[in-house]
Amino acid sequence: MATREEKIDIRVDSEPIQGTLVTPGTRIPGVLFVHGWGGCQEQYLARAREIAALGCVCLTFDLRGHAGTQRQRETVSRESNLRDALAAYDLLAGHPHVDRSAIAVVGSSYGGYLGAILTTQRAVRWLALRAPALYIDTGWELPKLQLHKDQDLRTYRRSFVPADTNRALRACADFQGDVLIVQSERDDVIPHTVVTSYREACLKARSLTYRCIEGADHGLTDDTSQRAYTALLTQWMGEMLPKVRREGQGPVSAATMAPAERLAAEQTSAAEPEMPPKAS
Repeated sequence: MATREEKIDIRVDSEPIQGTLVTPGTRIPGVLFVHGWGGCQEQYLARAREIAALGCVCLTFDLRGHAGTQRQRETVSRESNLRDALAAYDLLAGHPHVDRSAIAVVGSSYGGYLGAILTTQRAVRWLALRAPALYIDTGWELPKLQLHKDQDLRTYRRSFVPADTNRALRACADFQGDVLIVQSERDDVIPHTVVTSYREACLKARSLTYRCIEGADHGLTDDTSQRAYTALLTQWMGEMLPKVRREGQGPVSAATMAPAERLAAEQTSAAEPEMPPKAS
């Protein structure tokens, strides 16, 4: 097994003595979970534990406007929430055990929308989207709740949206990693046309897996649907990981890294719009 070595100082009686820390050379994949509008990280901890058991470092977090920052619900924007997701990604990628070339983003509804856009600003190898939401590009910095008043999102989502007309779909069109898209059969928030728009956008994906959870609603409100999604996600990740382990540690693939020019430009800019509790 390959190893890594790091020279360190060990403090003894206020004086340093030198040492060498030797650790396994192989780092492991990281998985970032992004919850939907009106959700919280607690909903994803069980899945994070399942994926961690496969040999991954997993991170769940609460977007601003949720959980402990609920007071910001009326004012938080897509821009702010994208920055939340980017900050969480950077923390995960900076973990000493995480292989930066093997990071997955798992997003549900609004979190799927944000996760898709995140791929234009950070290196992502795997992208899992469950019932991904879709928002009109205008009003990016407006409070998310305002979008539901100013934009006819119901009509927008019921028509096929070309990838070149929407920021999240453009991100999917440029993404060259592996993609999982999961739909709920009885989703009354995200219609089939939205899922189709996402699927059709992923033309450059290394692989595209599509699944529909029978009888499930948007929020997976019954235990059967919850278990079905957890099983789908765990199985898919289990299929993705062996290739990384065969490859071993290596540089971030060009296929999973956003172009340097775009990276530099977008890291100083913002994110995109989203939806409320049920209107994820």
